[in-house]
Amino acid sequence: MLTVGIAGLGAIGLDLARRLDAGVDGLKLVAIATRDHDKARANLAGFTTKPDITDLAGLANASIVVEAAPAAIFDQIAIPAIEAGRIFVPSSVGQLLTRAALIERARATGARIIAPTGALLGLDAVRACCEGQVTSVTIETRKAPRGLVGAPYLERNSIDVMAITTPTIIFEGNALDAAAGFPANVNVAAALALAGIGPMRTQVRIWCDPGVDRNIHTIHVEADAARLSMTVENVPSEANPRTGKLTALSVLACLRGLVSTLKIGS
Repeated sequence: MLTVGIAGLGAIGLDLARRLDAGVDGLKLVAIATRDHDKARANLAGFTTKPDITDLAGLANASIVVEAAPAAIFDQIAIPAIEAGRIFVPSSVGQLLTRAALIERARATGARIIAPTGALLGLDAVRACCEGQVTSVTIETRKAPRGLVGAPYLERNSIDVMAITTPTIIFEGNALDAAAGFPANVNVAAALALAGIGPMRTQVRIWCDPGVDRNIHTIHVEADAARLSMTVENVPSEANPRTGKLTALSVLACLRGLVSTLKIGS
């Protein structure tokens, strides 16, 4: 039995917590860390087994620490988990792109950092291609305006996405810059970069499209072993349109893979 602690009870964390409480063989939810303890207690009221409500550092008492919180407090969750040698599962995958020292520290403490696929697809195939020669990797993300509001890149460049009425490219660049400019929106690009040819070579294009009602991600890979073109259309979370419903399910599938007797996929 592996114990699980979750940082954050938003769209990802609460959904994951409910599914773990419903029962997953080999996994037990034991701790939650969130800013509003009263709200957390209300959300956990119907749980079969109520986890402890603790501070961020206290999550490191669990075997697995899941980060499902704002990117601004990433280090407060990650560092205690890494220092304690735990399995750290981040939702804010983009934060790993600028934290090589954290990865090195995990190597020293025996911790593991396992980034779930999230709202993406095909990372197994991308990783396999990267065992050979890869010419290019690109990802195109298309979201409705409300799924992009608040991104630092938009605020720095005075871009009002709610005023956009036709499909418009609002960002083109590499995955490192995309993750910095859209920390709540393009963790998919960071996951793709880490699985593939790195953040500087992975190219990202972001569209603001008032005509879509799903978060759409399309990947193109040119490699000596294969040419990949993959598209996923994710239903946005009602609680947070910047993320999709698939994200919490992906984290759950990742956790289940840690304890399953049979695991499918590389």
